[in-house]
Amino acid sequence: MPTAAASPLTHAPPSPSPSDTSPDAAAQSRLRRLDALLDVPCSELERLYVEARAPRIGQVEGDLRGRMLAWPSLEARPGIQGALRAFAGSMAFPWRGKSFHPRTEDKGEGINRVLADRFRLFRFETFISPSRAGDFDALQLDYDVRGNPPVIRSIKDEIRELEPGLWLGQAWLKTKTRDILWLYFALARVDAGV
Repeated sequence: MPTAAASPLTHAPPSPSPSDTSPDAAAQSRLRRLDALLDVPCSELERLYVEARAPRIGQVEGDLRGRMLAWPSLEARPGIQGALRAFAGSMAFPWRGKSFHPRTEDKGEGINRVLADRFRLFRFETFISPSRAGDFDALQLDYDVRGNPPVIRSIKDEIRELEPGLWLGQAWLKTKTRDILWLYFALARVDAGV
């Protein structure tokens, strides 16, 4: 008898128990759940993304820890995909995450953090609008802002909430003829006091 595939979030360490609901325990649990997504195949990431929900602008705030998860174009090359995922999960990987700053209920802005959070590069604007992945909304991260290089300006990220404090994202590359799903990434709130 076939069984439904379990969500990778069910294989991740459980959320803190009622006896251990300290902010630090919750942050560590989200970090473990973020790392567990590194082992999830693209097809499952797609399902999780569709089943997630669009966050409100104000729910995505502050310095969030990030992980690049998977490159759909590399699914046929598991050796390369595996090496990239291992590198993305290591402390040597230069991208650390994104910082978000809501401005109103409808708009916000943010920036990427790289090299041990020392540099903040590639600003983006945020808003809620229809997803490129289906008939639902997502929080859009639009890099088409002054100061970004042309190749960065063509990137259109979007995120949806898997659970409070944990978001799954898609990065799309906008070309003259179409948008191409380039990679999956995830973000988590891992600061204990947040």
